[in-house]
Amino acid sequence: MKLRVIGLLLLLFPLLAWATPLKPGHDAVASAQPFATQVGMQVMAEGGNAFDAAVAVSAALSVVEPYSSGIGGGGFWLLHDAATGKGIVVDGREYAPAAATATMYQDKNGNVIPDGSLNGPLSAAIPGEVAALVYINQHYGKLSLAQDLAPAIKLARDGFPLDRRFHEMLASRADKLKQWPAAWKVFYPNGQVPPEGYLLKQPDLANTLELIARHGAAAFYTGALAKQMVDAVRAAGGIWSLDDLHDYQIKLRTPLTGDYRGMKIITVPPPSSGGIVMLEALNILSGYDLAQDSELMQKHLVIEAMRFAFRDRAEYLGDPDFVRMPLQRLLSPYYAAGLRASILPDKATPSNELAPVTPEAPESQHTTSIAVMDGSGNLVGGTFTVNFRFGSGFMPPGTGVILNDEMDDFVSKPGVPNGFGLVGNSANEIAPHKRPLSSMMPTFLYTRRGLAILGTPGGSRIISMVLLGTLNYFNGGDAQSIVSLPRYHMQYLPDVVFYEPGAFTADEITGLGKMGYTLKEIHPYGNMQSITWDYRSGKVSAAADPRDIGTAEVK
Repeated sequence: MKLRVIGLLLLLFPLLAWATPLKPGHDAVASAQPFATQVGMQVMAEGGNAFDAAVAVSAALSVVEPYSSGIGGGGFWLLHDAATGKGIVVDGREYAPAAATATMYQDKNGNVIPDGSLNGPLSAAIPGEVAALVYINQHYGKLSLAQDLAPAIKLARDGFPLDRRFHEMLASRADKLKQWPAAWKVFYPNGQVPPEGYLLKQPDLANTLELIARHGAAAFYTGALAKQMVDAVRAAGGIWSLDDLHDYQIKLRTPLTGDYRGMKIITVPPPSSGGIVMLEALNILSGYDLAQDSELMQKHLVIEAMRFAFRDRAEYLGDPDFVRMPLQRLLSPYYAAGLRASILPDKATPSNELAPVTPEAPESQHTTSIAVMDGSGNLVGGTFTVNFRFGSGFMPPGTGVILNDEMDDFVSKPGVPNGFGLVGNSANEIAPHKRPLSSMMPTFLYTRRGLAILGTPGGSRIISMVLLGTLNYFNGGDAQSIVSLPRYHMQYLPDVVFYEPGAFTADEITGLGKMGYTLKEIHPYGNMQSITWDYRSGKVSAAADPRDIGTAEVK
């Protein structure tokens, strides 16, 4: 199969007045798993560039972090080519099978079938990650696909010691994975959760990756492997077809660009909602000089900007091939000014006073993100997922591939909660070959002093995390402060501000309460990765979120 793409639009990044002709001179990788970070640095040390490293890291995460991502899933990769100054979003988001219908998860009485969109092969959309990685390698990498995939193949073939987080994920999902014999056999030797330090080998996944390394995307989307996956899916109650795999196409999209008080933002367009929502929120905030306000007032204004932007997400956004969206209006500074005028300086805006809509359901928090930079200044930010922990739980026997449960990102029935207790509207209903709305949004930031790459998992909280990280970088932060910053989140509905311990002081909690906010403290969340480059000093910094086990390296 010849790898096909549609919707090709390259964006020549406008050169900033303060852009530097210098190169960073350092390679850097940040990812959610130490082995994956090491793989990225290894590939660049062997002559690869940031694009090769991104392919290698993404593939390695399929092996060492399959509960969050994998070649049975999909996502978005934001690229900047230093040699040409051009950028592109590689959209490897999954799409619904051709046999999918808007009512496929409802019974004959119109009631939503419990777990129908969450468990087993019927919940799996057609994966896009393999097509995306092969495209990046072929069009941007310096090394062969076999070289980029070799470290992941070795990790799958020879094994790696099970880390704390992997052990915890297996313990928490044993009941789900026990339903599917192939996955159970791989991850639960002797029928038990393996202990930390257990050498986990995945020979079937190694064979699948080797097949892709030799034959490219065609090995996954056509031929014997494709038939093996489709036969297994259909035998277990799914609706995949060989045509679904054969017809899958990545999409190349123009990155969204925005400006916040002189800082240029490059991020991901629909079917990710993240870029639109963040840029709308920043447009609202740009009318304030936040540095002159108290910390309490700053947080009040940020929360209100989130509220208004998330409200529009729920009303307007979806797959651009299926939904007409007023993006020009949503990103207009005049529209933002109108929303800004509605914000009172001493009072929360009750969400029920805004035009009523149902909020769009976000994808799972069990996603992953990477940041990569090479010495020439090539940049990659990637965020990708299998949705819930271990996706659908279903592994076609003999493939080693855990399939996603991305169909739950659609609306099973308007007004009925999905797996996250949230409801959605008809704009995100299931349709053949439609991509579900996402929040994933790897992002680049450019200022006079330098640039930053950032991205994170977290469902709908991805957007607020990247927004807070963006404001932190604007105010002088670096990679470590971006990923470490305590977080808070408002998404219009429910009308609640969720916050991590330390995000608000006791006085701020009291002050926000007096303004009318309902606050709820939750456990630390997110797993952000970031790289920053300071033009003047030449310093390149990389950081992994301290909330988890990820690592970052610079050489």
